[in-house]
Amino acid sequence: MAKYGYARVSSAGQDLSLQVESLENYGCDTIRKEKVSGMSTQGRHELQLLMEFLREGDELVVTRIDRLARSIRDLQNIVYELRQKGVVLKATEQPIDTSTSAGKAFLDMLGVFAEFESNLRRERQMEGIAKAKARGVYTGRKKTIDVDRVRDLRSEGKGATEIARTLGIGRASVYRVLRESAM
Repeated sequence: MAKYGYARVSSAGQDLSLQVESLENYGCDTIRKEKVSGMSTQGRHELQLLMEFLREGDELVVTRIDRLARSIRDLQNIVYELRQKGVVLKATEQPIDTSTSAGKAFLDMLGVFAEFESNLRRERQMEGIAKAKARGVYTGRKKTIDVDRVRDLRSEGKGATEIARTLGIGRASVYRVLRESAM
């Protein structure tokens, strides 16, 4: 029986060291880490690798359930797959132990709260953006393409590939500017 740790943060600027330290102190033999959103299991290669590697009798250890999943559906799918393999899920900072009935019940409650928290955050973000747009403060990303320069190069007879290379942008961007200019 081996203990495998999984540490995750949402963005590159965040630090994994506290999670890793906690998992090491818990006695994890191997710790997989990644910096990617927990809203989906898509693109979480380290988690997928762990899920393929875990064997009957192993333990998957996280610091908190929201490090594993922020969607109740994803959490339930992960737990179901672990159960099918005979793997126990534990959390160092929460009383989660899927080998007990109380641990399973608490896991489901925490999963619901993790998803609820994510949904609230998304709603607050959308409200903030709507308010900023109403005040004229939020106008989206700054333009990085010199539209006039694209048009000038096109009028000089240059093709999209040459314009893109000259300006250091993608051809699709050149085509988009030219299409918008024609409207």
